[in-house]
Amino acid sequence: MSTSTPQLTDDQLDRAAGVLLGQAVGDALGVPYEFVPDDRLPRLGDDTDGRAEMLGGGLGDYAPGEYSDDTQMAVIIAEVSSRGLDLTSAEALDQIADGFIAWAADGPADIGIQTAKVLRGTSPGPGSADSIRRASAALAAAGERTGGNGALMRTGIVGLTRLHDRQATARAARAVAELTHADPDAGDSCVLWSEAVRVAVLYGRFAVDSGLDLLPAERRQLWADRLEAAARGERDRAASNGWTVAALQDAWTAIASTPGSQLEPALHAAVRTGNDTDTVAAIAGALLGARWGASAVPAAWRDLVHGIGGRRAADLQRLARDTATSGTGEQV
Repeated sequence: MSTSTPQLTDDQLDRAAGVLLGQAVGDALGVPYEFVPDDRLPRLGDDTDGRAEMLGGGLGDYAPGEYSDDTQMAVIIAEVSSRGLDLTSAEALDQIADGFIAWAADGPADIGIQTAKVLRGTSPGPGSADSIRRASAALAAAGERTGGNGALMRTGIVGLTRLHDRQATARAARAVAELTHADPDAGDSCVLWSEAVRVAVLYGRFAVDSGLDLLPAERRQLWADRLEAAARGERDRAASNGWTVAALQDAWTAIASTPGSQLEPALHAAVRTGNDTDTVAAIAGALLGARWGASAVPAAWRDLVHGIGGRRAADLQRLARDTATSGTGEQV
């Protein structure tokens, strides 16, 4: 058993750096098309050949290249994870919760309905994680839907926190998800996607089913069926991709249906999914960045992407690399 993290190779570091950057560019590409009519989505065969553009606008009237709440919340997590804290600890979860609460109080241009209900009216300080977790549980107990995609959209960075300990990664993914999203589907989706990110960074391959054994035994076949349907592009289209399951399926369909699962065309495919375009593309972007690396992100996108606190591409890559290199855990 080892208590230190083996040194990452240059390729692994590039892939780690791609996680937040891939998410951010996917997010910014999806922003202009969020919930627009289908005839306004980029379509194959039109003048742009189905390519999305960082036009800005969207629900938050963002600037061109500006990423939305999806990546804003991921950055808040990254500010904690980049210092190597155990994201299941009370200290780390309180710091994440404090960041979320302050962000919501600042009046972000866009914030998910479920996330807003949980965060607004809570206060930062010791025990803040427990406070927002209780608020999330209360929503579920009241019969409100708590399986939105707001936890999944920010989970990519969690996949970097303990690269050599898959059990610790799964625990962290669920703990951070449950701060705001009590539904088991939300926690499960974050476990699966964070593990897929971890595998992609370490081994340079896609394996969205690699985390099935990390889920409760009674839910594994359900998720195996969902992933297989997504790989075939056959999910239930009546379900909104505002639901965490459908968002994960749409992100995986975009990747799996793209020849070679290359980053740039897969992100365009994610946007063409429609509805919650920025979130689906952000989710897909985190995994695509984990597989192909920051070096695969087109220079024009790297130059334009920006967001919370003035953080640009270089800042996102630094946060992701620091997260990947500061974590320790048992080597598997």
